[in-house]
Amino acid sequence: MLPAEFRKAVRDSSGGERILCLQVHPELKALIGFGLSREDELDAQLEREEENALKRGEPFNRMLRSSQLFGFSKIPFDDSGRFVMPGRFIKGANLGEKLFFQGAGSDFIIFNPDELMALGNEWAHAKMGCEECEEDFARKARK
Repeated sequence: MLPAEFRKAVRDSSGGERILCLQVHPELKALIGFGLSREDELDAQLEREEENALKRGEPFNRMLRSSQLFGFSKIPFDDSGRFVMPGRFIKGANLGEKLFFQGAGSDFIIFNPDELMALGNEWAHAKMGCEECEEDFARKARK
């Protein structure tokens, strides 16, 4: 389920539609989530990356990079934030029963908490947020 604090941002970014864009993170066992408006930004990013590579005299495989950037799925969600997670995303991010959503600007990251906790100290802020969420959930479950 897409948490309430992410629903409005995704819906607004998707022109009022309840569409969540998801893709497997290229470096982490996690997912990247965003709204439809990010699609236009990805076109501009692809152009910038190609231009920068050419300026540096480096090779640039436009088709490969395009498939990486645009390899996301558009997934509808209901008013409660419920959506069906495609199996390839569950496998690609090693997702289980628990999910942690970490905001990151125009997009966000979805972690299996165990995968997040296995990352280095550069993720300390996210780890603390995850631990806090788990403590809040446990506290509410005891009531």
